[in-house]
Amino acid sequence: MAACLSLLLASPVSAQVKAVARTAPTPPWEKGILPISPESYYNAIECGKQGGADPPCVFWDTGLCKNPDFALAFYTAYKMVAYEVWNAVRQKQPVPTPNYQEAQRTRVTIGVTKAPASKNVLTDLVVKRGARAMVPVDRSINDGGGRFTFDYPAFAATAATTIDLVGKSGTTSCLLTQAVLTQLR
Repeated sequence: MAACLSLLLASPVSAQVKAVARTAPTPPWEKGILPISPESYYNAIECGKQGGADPPCVFWDTGLCKNPDFALAFYTAYKMVAYEVWNAVRQKQPVPTPNYQEAQRTRVTIGVTKAPASKNVLTDLVVKRGARAMVPVDRSINDGGGRFTFDYPAFAATAATTIDLVGKSGTTSCLLTQAVLTQLR
């Protein structure tokens, strides 16, 4: 009991933020983060064809959980396909056919980087659905940030999800409402 109490005191919730997803009017998407399917694969290709410097359908996670300590970047099968196409279009190359089988093997990875002015060093990332913590299939922490890989159910658009960015000097808790989760790709 004392050990649990000291952990809570060592990393108090110092900030609570509500996630805001960038809206991408085209191509439309309201199904959330899912394993790749023929529908999402072709939707991601159309997304990547838009080109431009910062298309919201490719970079939907930019500023998702804005806070002064950490920045999040998601990597999903959808993003893998969309980014590969976008990168080719941006370089004026022919539209590629991304590897569907590789996309099927891709899980959800959250990359965490420490904000430039932050003194808070990441010690853990906890994804919660209700009171249940989702266990990552892989994790690594380094240079004040880290990478955490999860299976798709951790981000299903069926209920709100909370991401706790646990740092040495405080924890930032980010709420992803069900409405926000449906916009993520």
